[in-house]
Amino acid sequence: MIDPRRLRVLRALADHGTVTAAGQALHLTPSAVSQQLAALEAECGQQLLRRWGRRVSLTPAGELMVVHANAVAAELERAQATLAALDSGVQGQVRLASFASAITMVVAPAIAALRAGSPGVSVLVQDVEGHASIPLLLDGEVDLAITEEYRLSPRTDESRLTRFPLYVEPFDVVLPTAHRLAEASEVDIDELADDDWIAPKPGNPCRDVLMIVCANPGIRHVSDDFHAITTLVAAGEGVALVPRNAFTAVPGAVTVPLRGEPPLRRVFAAVRRGSADHPLLKTVLSELLEASPNHANAGEGNHL
Repeated sequence: MIDPRRLRVLRALADHGTVTAAGQALHLTPSAVSQQLAALEAECGQQLLRRWGRRVSLTPAGELMVVHANAVAAELERAQATLAALDSGVQGQVRLASFASAITMVVAPAIAALRAGSPGVSVLVQDVEGHASIPLLLDGEVDLAITEEYRLSPRTDESRLTRFPLYVEPFDVVLPTAHRLAEASEVDIDELADDDWIAPKPGNPCRDVLMIVCANPGIRHVSDDFHAITTLVAAGEGVALVPRNAFTAVPGAVTVPLRGEPPLRRVFAAVRRGSADHPLLKTVLSELLEASPNHANAGEGNHL
C-alpha cells in the first residue's frame, strides 16, 4: 500500500531538486527525507530515484509517481473542502501571500469587506515577491497566493493550481523629472537605449520583461522594491520599467506610458487544485474578486 504522506515527500523533491531543500520545505531532516523516499520505493516496487553521491534525479517511474502524487493531493484538498462545506458557519483563518501593490489594490480592501460581512473569517498576510508565492502555496505554507503571470513565464503547474484572474496592468517607464523625455505623452523604449537602468534582481520576472523589450539595457542599480527603484530614478540614477500599480509618487520622478502595445502584467489569485470549494477560500476569493478594479476584463489584452 502506498503511503500518501510519502508521495508528498516525492513531490517536494521534484519541486526543490535536492533532498536538503525538500527537507527544508517539509520541515524534515535530510535523513528523514531519504528514509521516506526509500520506503516509498519499497512500497512501489520500483526505483524512483537515480543517485550519484549526494545528487538525485527522478527516474521515469519517479516522474510518473509525481503525476499521481499531484492527483492524490488534489483529491485530498477536495475531500477537505467537502467536509468543511458540511459546516454551515464560515469561520477560520486563511494564510495569504501577495506582493506589495496587490496588497494595496485588492487584499486590504477585501480584508476590510470581510471584517464587515464575514467577521468569522480572518486573513493572515505575507508580503512576498510575486514569483515566490506559488512555491509557498505548493509547499502548504499558505492557502492562497496573489501572483503574476507573463508570457515568458510558461505555466508548469496547471495540474496543481486553480487560478482566478484579478486584473491586468501595463508597464510604464519611470523617468527623472529632469529627463529629456519627462514631459512626453508617451515614449518609445528605443529612445532609452543609451540610458542607465534601475531594474529588479535576476530571477524576478519584471527584470525579464525589461530584458525582452529593451535590447541590452545598461543596468546600473538593482532592487526588488519598486519604491526604492523609483527613489533612485528621482535621484537621477537612471530610468526604470515599472508595473503601473506598483508606482508610488516620489518627488523628482514621473511615469510615462510606452508607445504602442506595452508589456502587461496579469495578476491572479491561486489556490491548490481541489481546494477552491472550501468555504473559507470561497469567501476570501469572492471578496478579492469584488475588490479587483477590473477583474471582469482580466482575460482581455495582450501578453508580453
